[in-house]
Amino acid sequence: MATASKRARGHPKKKTTKERRAVARPPAKIAEPRRLKLSRKRFALPKHISHPVKLPSVFYLTKKTALALWENRVLFGIIALVYAVLTVIFVQGLSSGINTSSLKSGLEHLAHGDFQVLLSNLGVFAILVSSAASTTSPVSGAYQFLLALITTLAVIWAIRQRLSGSHIRLRDVYYKGMYPLIPFILVLFVICVQLLPLVIGAKLYDIVITNGIAVHLIEKLFWLALFIILAFWSLFMVSSSIFGLYIVTLPDMTPLAALRSAKGVVRYRRWTILRKILWLPMVLLIITAIIMLPVIAFVASLAQWVLFFLSMTGLVVVNVYMYILYRELLNE
Repeated sequence: MATASKRARGHPKKKTTKERRAVARPPAKIAEPRRLKLSRKRFALPKHISHPVKLPSVFYLTKKTALALWENRVLFGIIALVYAVLTVIFVQGLSSGINTSSLKSGLEHLAHGDFQVLLSNLGVFAILVSSAASTTSPVSGAYQFLLALITTLAVIWAIRQRLSGSHIRLRDVYYKGMYPLIPFILVLFVICVQLLPLVIGAKLYDIVITNGIAVHLIEKLFWLALFIILAFWSLFMVSSSIFGLYIVTLPDMTPLAALRSAKGVVRYRRWTILRKILWLPMVLLIITAIIMLPVIAFVASLAQWVLFFLSMTGLVVVNVYMYILYRELLNE
């Protein structure tokens, strides 16, 4: 009766716990649609990364190579002589493949004037150079490859020891310099694989031009551009792997480690290094022409033998130049 009288008098109803919590809780916010936040960071091309130290010029490398060859002329002269003698015994023999005197007289018979005589001598020189690397049989080619491999390892070991100031004996060049033969061959195999795009491009271009597949100018330019692209691709890869030949001759060095180290050596400067490598055959060709043209003009019968000994010496010069370039890359 008392409760009913209180309600009749206007006393409010007592709220339950659930109702008190509902009053205390703030009203729920209306969910807004999600928006994708755009990043204000702008995309930009990476800046050109240049090596901190500039490489020496080709003239400096050529001068340093000539100085190293002159200071060790007896050692490298004997190595080149051994290479020449073994090549004569196992590869070429004592008979010369081209009668230079008759070839020269036949070309001069068609020439009139001093300038045309000079052109005929240049023609004889070009024929001698093109036939210098030819072999009579596959067995002779295998012997030539093996002798060039042994001589290369001997030169690399000798120049490394001489530039470090060590006194060496001639027999040590062939005894101690031959231990990395298998790793050296494996790196050389990788380089041959990397040259496949160049070979394929040259073969394709020769096929389409010789067989008349590419007739119009646009077609010829297309195949020429394809050959150039494949050639630069090969040269780009070889520009680092070629230094793996010199790194793999270090003690306890594996071929894969040598190739990885070579990539680090040439990083960000492959094309600069490639220009310095391509400089070498140009200089060697010019020097060979300067020596050979007077020989062809006055002592044509000895021209092929002079070119033979120059090519034997050229292998020594190439390896000394490349090793000095490799050392300059490390000394920065």
